[in-house]
Amino acid sequence: MSDTAPVLVTGVAGFIGFHVARRLLAAGRRVIGIDDLNAYYDPRLKQARLAQFAGLPAFAFRKLDLADRAGMAALFAEFRFPRVVHLAAQAGVRHSLTAPHAYADANLTGFLNVLEGCRRAGTGHLLYASSSSVYGANTRVPFSTADNVDHPLSLYGATKKANELMAHSYAHLFGLPATGLRFFTVYGPWGRPDMAYWLFTAAIAEGRPIRLFNHGDMRRDFTFVDDVVEAVVRLVDLPPKGDPGWRGDRPDPASSRAPWRVYNIGNNRPEELKTLVALIEKEVGRKAVCELLPMQPGDVPETCADIADLEAATGFAPRTPLAEGIASFVSWYRDYGSS
Repeated sequence: MSDTAPVLVTGVAGFIGFHVARRLLAAGRRVIGIDDLNAYYDPRLKQARLAQFAGLPAFAFRKLDLADRAGMAALFAEFRFPRVVHLAAQAGVRHSLTAPHAYADANLTGFLNVLEGCRRAGTGHLLYASSSSVYGANTRVPFSTADNVDHPLSLYGATKKANELMAHSYAHLFGLPATGLRFFTVYGPWGRPDMAYWLFTAAIAEGRPIRLFNHGDMRRDFTFVDDVVEAVVRLVDLPPKGDPGWRGDRPDPASSRAPWRVYNIGNNRPEELKTLVALIEKEVGRKAVCELLPMQPGDVPETCADIADLEAATGFAPRTPLAEGIASFVSWYRDYGSS
């Protein structure tokens, strides 16, 4: 692919989309970014991310809702993107319990519009955000892409599994190369205010209590955003080709005869929630006041990514220690809060 051809990044004002776009621009790629700038969390943070691209001639922004069928079709007709990095979605497990239609609009209808745009534009590779939430009721760790994932515990997880199935159908029917990225608890500077690490940091800094679900007995595979971005940029020009040895009588859930793959993007090192709290306390310089609560609907006690496939395909595996990543986040948080 020519580096002068624009890459479409959806959700460019979001946490991961912003970081991916910045990295692609630093590598000399052109980026067209779209986002609807919705109010799921404070749109001023999204605007502040976009402001980082001000004056860059290789970047252009369009405010656009994924569910806008005509608008999405016009965008793809105008640019005929050879690469698409689809990171826009309605995020959040708990929010899906109270606002289910937002997930259908963004994660199902919106994703269909992306698939149709890619099909009609002849896109050479679609990378799209899936989630560790697809593993649902699975308890064997580390979670492997070879595992069956048919038991989601939230509508959010179900929509992400649906995205993988929809992408496979387009890969099979139309030869659209598609790679699903199962992200594991991504954190870091310019992050999301609804995530635990941000909520804990803000509450501890202000002397407010923090809520620890499952009485704090939870482990997460926290993955630093720079590692996620490294995986994405290494995969963007590695479209799947399909496995001629794939067998329908013994189907591998992670691959296909069609040009379709899924990868875990995780740190392969689950950490106790209490460790996260202790690291934030150290960086903030104040002890937390903890409220111990039962497990929330849709949550799971532990996540851990098997990343052998990712490392084999790209030569890269996320490795940033949680202590290093939290120090980076808290430093950014202080700067952002004082600006």
